[in-house]
Amino acid sequence: MFRRVLLAAFVSATFASAASAATLHYAAKLSGIREIPKTDSKGKGKFEASFDTKTKVLNYTLTFDGLSGPATAAHIHGPATRIQSAGVVAPLGGKNPASPVSGTVTLTDDQAKALASSKLYVNIHTAANPGGEIRGQIARVHGTHKAAPAATTPAATPDAK
Repeated sequence: MFRRVLLAAFVSATFASAASAATLHYAAKLSGIREIPKTDSKGKGKFEASFDTKTKVLNYTLTFDGLSGPATAAHIHGPATRIQSAGVVAPLGGKNPASPVSGTVTLTDDQAKALASSKLYVNIHTAANPGGEIRGQIARVHGTHKAAPAATTPAATPDAK
């Protein structure tokens, strides 16, 4: 009897800890109008990430183009709202990053809370805009449905009418 109770408690605890871990998805659109202060950059960027709530590992891909010149740095900053600036949380891609940039960052508990409350942002720096040329606030993406590749959509099929 005691063994059954002990086994049931162990199984229950195992399922509870497995159930408490989740993978959440985040994204940011980067532009000059979102930078603080705003820039007139024609550059655009996209940051996409998945976050494991148990390990606190953020897997990301950052893409960008149209900047005034080569990127000199890219970072995650925070905590800050859309109208605030903050210090660097993590560098993205090292010095002079080239698009695309992919990697992982392990967040602290406080940084994970800032991520969950949309208080982290990404910005890309250039020589012409050393404080940041384009920026985007990282926000949770609900649902993970991805659009089908263009080649499989009816409109992209040559025989589609």
